[in-house]
Amino acid sequence: MHIPDGYLSPATCAVAGGLALPAVRSALHRARKSVGPRRVSLLALGAAFSFLIMMFNLPVPGGTSAHAVGAVAVAIALGPASAVVCITVALVIQALVFADGGILALGANILNMAVAMPLVGWGVYRLIAGGGEPSSRRRVAAAAAGGYAGINIAALLTGFEIGIQPLLFHTASGRALYSPYDLGQALPAMIVSHLTVAGFAEAAVTGLMIAYLLKANPALLDSTTPHKAPRLAAALPGRKLRTAFVGLGLLLVLTPIGLITTATAYGEGSAKDIAGEIGYAPKGIASAEKSIPRSPLADYALPGLPPVAGYLLSGALGAGLVAAGIAMPHWLRRRTRGTGPGARGDQTCS
Repeated sequence: MHIPDGYLSPATCAVAGGLALPAVRSALHRARKSVGPRRVSLLALGAAFSFLIMMFNLPVPGGTSAHAVGAVAVAIALGPASAVVCITVALVIQALVFADGGILALGANILNMAVAMPLVGWGVYRLIAGGGEPSSRRRVAAAAAGGYAGINIAALLTGFEIGIQPLLFHTASGRALYSPYDLGQALPAMIVSHLTVAGFAEAAVTGLMIAYLLKANPALLDSTTPHKAPRLAAALPGRKLRTAFVGLGLLLVLTPIGLITTATAYGEGSAKDIAGEIGYAPKGIASAEKSIPRSPLADYALPGLPPVAGYLLSGALGAGLVAAGIAMPHWLRRRTRGTGPGARGDQTCS
C-alpha cells in the first residue's frame, strides 16, 4: 500500500499532500495540547507498534503481498488525533530511512494510511460500539470491524490514486508517464487483496489489541470516548506498561515472518518489473529511480548481513527512530518550558 516515487504525477502528489497537511497539523495541535508526560510513552509505543506491524508481509491472491497497518488499533486506544500523528511519524521514517514508500508520494501515503484509515476505522468502531457501556465482546467486535473498514478505505484510495494516472498523464501514443495501471486494474487489485487477506489481518490485529487493553486498563479505552475523556486516566500502570513494551519486543523478534513471502506488493514494482509486464518502463517511474537516491537500508536490509538479521536490526532501528520521533519533541518542549505546578497534566486526546 506504500506508493513509491514515480507512480504518481507531481500534481497528484501536490494535491494529496495538500489534503493531508491540514489534517496532520490539526491532529498535532490537538495532541500537543492534551498529551501529558506519562501519555507520551503510549504514543511512542503505538507508533512503534504500527511500524513493526507493517513489516509483516502477507501473500495475497495474484502473486503479490499486503500487510496490516495497526492504525485503527492506535486510534481506538489513544484517540484518532494521536493515531494520525503516530502513523505519520512511522510513514516518514519508513520513507526516509528504509525507502518503503516514496518521498514525493509521502503526502499520498499519509493521506491514505495515517488520515483516512484511522479516522474511518475509529468512526466505524464508535458506531458499532455505541454509547453507554458496551460489553467487552461488543467492543472487540467493533474494533475488528473498524480495522477491516479502515484498511479497505486506505486500499480504495490507493487504488484510485494509482488508477487515475494513465488516464490523466500519458504520451501522445498512449504510453503511461507514471503508473501504467488504470482504474479497471488498480481498484480490483487493491480492493480484492485487502478484502480477502489484509483486511482480516487488520481486523485480527485491532481486535486482539483492544481485547488486551480491556483487561490491562479499560479506562484507557474509555478515555477516547468523548463524553468520558475529561474524568478518566490515560496511562497504563507502570507494570502493565512494561508488559506492553515486552510485547513490542516479542513483535520485533517475530518480524522475520514478513520475509516468508518475497512477492512485491501491487503497485510497488520497479521500472524493470513493469517493463517486463507491459513492454516499457513509464518515464516517471524510471526517472524517479535514477534521480532519487535509495537509502542504504532500503527494503529493511543491512549491507553485509543475512536477510533475517538485517530485517531484525532494521525493525529495531525503525521502531527506535519512530518512538524517538514521538517522544523527542515533547522532551525538548519540556526542557525549554520547564515543568512545575503549572505544567500540563495527563489529559487525553480524542
